[in-house]
Amino acid sequence: MNTIIVLIVVLAVLLILSGGRRGLAAFFTLIINFGLLFLTVILIAGGFPPIFVMMFTGVSILAIIIYVGNNNESQTNTAFLSTLLVLAVMLLLIIPMNYLMQIYGFSNEQSEEIEAFNLAIGVNFASIAIATTILSTLGAIAEAAIAVASGMEEIIEQGGGKTAQELRTSGRNIGLQIMGMTFNTVFFGMFGGNLALFILISKLDASFGYYANSKIFASETMLVVYAAISVVLVIWVTIEMTVFKTNKINNPKKS
Repeated sequence: MNTIIVLIVVLAVLLILSGGRRGLAAFFTLIINFGLLFLTVILIAGGFPPIFVMMFTGVSILAIIIYVGNNNESQTNTAFLSTLLVLAVMLLLIIPMNYLMQIYGFSNEQSEEIEAFNLAIGVNFASIAIATTILSTLGAIAEAAIAVASGMEEIIEQGGGKTAQELRTSGRNIGLQIMGMTFNTVFFGMFGGNLALFILISKLDASFGYYANSKIFASETMLVVYAAISVVLVIWVTIEMTVFKTNKINNPKKS
């Protein structure tokens, strides 16, 4: 516990030194989001529907991530609306796909850790899996949305009168750079978090088919794919919303 406190203090000091007030705001954002996630666990364990709790927590986390520390209202509004639209689309995709793949609950590799506990705890593991999947994509889509919105806003302010197609091209160039970094971050996060398990399975001389059909591997892979799809969608939606807003400002009579 003392080690964790020391690391948190080091993180706070570095954020303040590097970002000043924005760094301090980012640190408090992290604390608030941790509190919201802890509240999510309490509410779901208390019997509240996991998907509705996730929707409340997800929107709250998105609002905090996007609005805290960002002073440009135009950028933040565009990013927030984009993430909400993508969140709704991903919910429509994730719910049927999770039920189709049956990847909720605990895997066989985790059975030894939980065999002493009673799993009849009165919660719907399928709904929890959906909530977990949605929450896992929030950081990626919020980061991508605010980055694209900020980049395009800067281009609009400095470039003067750009056509809609030129704005879309600039937005795609920004989005492509973000896409590559985000995909790598999500993939290596998944692989690093389960590296010990992969080594264990490898030591047991498991075949590739066992890997591919393992519930824990399939669920982690789906998280990466969902995150990748949501990032692509939020970049596209943010670009189109920025172009629409710019055209509406520049041509008020046509809107």
